[in-house]
Amino acid sequence: MTHLQVTLLGTPVVPGVAHAPALRVRGEVDPVAIERFGDGGFADADTALAAYDVAAETVANGFAQKAARADGAAAEVLTASAGLARDKGLRAAVKKSLTAGAPIVAAVHGAVEQFVAVFTSMGGLMAERATDLRDIERRVVAHLVGEPEPGVSLPATPVVLVAEDLAPADTAGLDPLVVHALVTEKGGPTSHTAIIARQLAIPCVVGTAGALEIANGTRLLVDGTAGTIETEPDAEEADRRVAADREQRAALAAWAGPGRTRDGAPVKLLANVADGASARKAVEQPIEGVGLFRTELCFLDRQEEPTVAEQADIYAAVLEPFGEGQYVVVRTLDAGSDKPVAFATLEGEENPALGVRGLRLSWNNPALLDHQLDGIAEAAKRTGTETWVMAPMVATVAEARDFADEVRARGLKAGVMVEIPSAALLAHRFLEVVDFLSIGTNDLTQYAMAADRMASDLAHLTDPWQPAVLHLIAITAEAGKQAGKSVGVCGEAAADPLLACALVGMGVTSLSMASAAVKGVGARLATVTMLQCRQMAEAALAASDPAAGRAAVLAVVDQG
Repeated sequence: MTHLQVTLLGTPVVPGVAHAPALRVRGEVDPVAIERFGDGGFADADTALAAYDVAAETVANGFAQKAARADGAAAEVLTASAGLARDKGLRAAVKKSLTAGAPIVAAVHGAVEQFVAVFTSMGGLMAERATDLRDIERRVVAHLVGEPEPGVSLPATPVVLVAEDLAPADTAGLDPLVVHALVTEKGGPTSHTAIIARQLAIPCVVGTAGALEIANGTRLLVDGTAGTIETEPDAEEADRRVAADREQRAALAAWAGPGRTRDGAPVKLLANVADGASARKAVEQPIEGVGLFRTELCFLDRQEEPTVAEQADIYAAVLEPFGEGQYVVVRTLDAGSDKPVAFATLEGEENPALGVRGLRLSWNNPALLDHQLDGIAEAAKRTGTETWVMAPMVATVAEARDFADEVRARGLKAGVMVEIPSAALLAHRFLEVVDFLSIGTNDLTQYAMAADRMASDLAHLTDPWQPAVLHLIAITAEAGKQAGKSVGVCGEAAADPLLACALVGMGVTSLSMASAAVKGVGARLATVTMLQCRQMAEAALAASDPAAGRAAVLAVVDQG
């Protein structure tokens, strides 16, 4: 375990500088308690399965309660975890092992590892669920053996949390006043940990090789912009950098909008939301509306499709807080892959990340899309809020045209997400049939680079600063300029203040992000001219790799 003065390098995902002692998180159930529990002394397999059912339901209820207290991305992933804890396939695997004579702890472990292997082999977004599954295993086992659920236990004094990875339940409950930064050995820039850390505005570096070699109590200087972690830094220099960062953050807090460059070029800054609570929170920020309303949250914990009336009520709660001069972009059901929906998702797909997900679910179930569009139209009519609607996972111009016809028939503005490279390459043709495009950089990066989000040794490939990804964005933005139509970015890349400037320089007209990131992006844009943004775009596009791109863009800023 190191107390030496070294610098580790990871993938930066949330900017900011922090200096505090390391607190390593293991989160395992006490092995002594597991050994003492043994086989549990159950009379038969049915009795053991009943104990599993109680433990799994308790864990699921815990996730659901945390989801109810959270909002945005945190609520979404916690709700998904609750569904995973109740998964019938997982229960069936546990039952099979118990019937074969396995003790209950071993049966749970075997079932989880079976699903982890399947999800990992699927790649893409499904691989991200491995962390969630193992977290569920630890919590279920804890209840079985009579121990408290494992997780993050925080002291009263500031720390830098260091972990292999963090489950959504742990990340969502972190207190930024105590946790000054997050460092993980695994994960990528679009992992659950990164997304929730961005929502909480906690400086975060992921994919950090050697992070678990850091000993508890080691003083760390974490730079969430550069992606560096310095161990045992010079205390005076560290405090100076933290103070400078704090001063900069105070300036950000004073920024009040609207989004525009230093020379007055307008840039719409929007929020990503998932429900009425996150919409009401977002409207407190200096935004011009919502660039991504993730409607799937209202489906994840449902066994049956909500009625049109139920959906209209849910959507109206999100639309209602936004008034004149603001608009809300609603994304239709983005289910499948890592977000299974009981009544819609296909079972048994070999590779769900490249399978029937998003808009593709409506091919064999057109009523699913019809009902959702009817609910959105009713909510728009009821609230009077300007409403745009876009579909995820659109690969062809024909798909875009058919979707746009359905949306316009209901009097709404129609667009599609650019997540598949084919949509970026044919953006000019897509814009002949839709009113706007919105770039989902999380999936676009994954599909362009053929790299799992959660593969820590591939985190450099899932970095949205990858030149190939930026070229796809630039192609899309240029098509928007030529067509005179809006092209936004609603993926996590929009929350990076430095990258946001380069995106604007490429021609992106709106940026949508976690509401906590809005002021940071707006304040940064206010310091640069449109000419500088274009120079930053050129520098990023010409770079050989993400690190070179960041350095080149920073050099443009330094030149003033």
